[in-house]
Amino acid sequence: MPDTEPTPHEVPDAGEVWYVSYGSNMAFERLVCYIEGGCPPGGVRTNPGARDPNLPSRSIPVELPGALYFAGESQQWGGGVAFYDHDAIGPTAARGYLVTAAQFADIAAQEMHRVPDPDDPLEEVLIEGLTDGRHEAGPGHYEMLIEVGEYDGMPMLTFTAPHGLDRVTHTKPSPAYLEMLTVGLRQGHGWSAEEADDYFARIISG
Repeated sequence: MPDTEPTPHEVPDAGEVWYVSYGSNMAFERLVCYIEGGCPPGGVRTNPGARDPNLPSRSIPVELPGALYFAGESQQWGGGVAFYDHDAIGPTAARGYLVTAAQFADIAAQEMHRVPDPDDPLEEVLIEGLTDGRHEAGPGHYEMLIEVGEYDGMPMLTFTAPHGLDRVTHTKPSPAYLEMLTVGLRQGHGWSAEEADDYFARIISG
């Protein structure tokens, strides 16, 4: 990961981007529900899936420079939802998946409680590139798109809320949600359950 802010650039001809997850999608089985459709283990909502059901071709461990925090209430898990503040002091453990621009738009749509749409304007935004590395799709959860770097010549993108960690009330995540995040940290970074528990305890108490 570069230490400097990324320079916004167009999606390459292959149309692939790194979707960087810092929340439950770090767990592969959770992400699959956004690609193929389905309800994740411990969840209560079924996702329709992406237009392209092919699974990511690669995944990589990522460390983001900003901070993780929990706020709001998840319709899937109950309890607080993970958000990322790129302007706060981190780091945040994350996982990158190599997907197509269309798949990224479909994952984002489902996170925003919308149905994937071939006319989704977010896909055009990805192709044209983000102005100043950011794009606000709306005021709701996960509607701020941020370019957090690049890897192997392809942009690394994540989404979060438009608000930062100091502008919202923090809430406690549910055990089922933390368990899914822990699975993702084990898969992506090789962390033990104890390491994950310490990581979340620092975030929740901080």
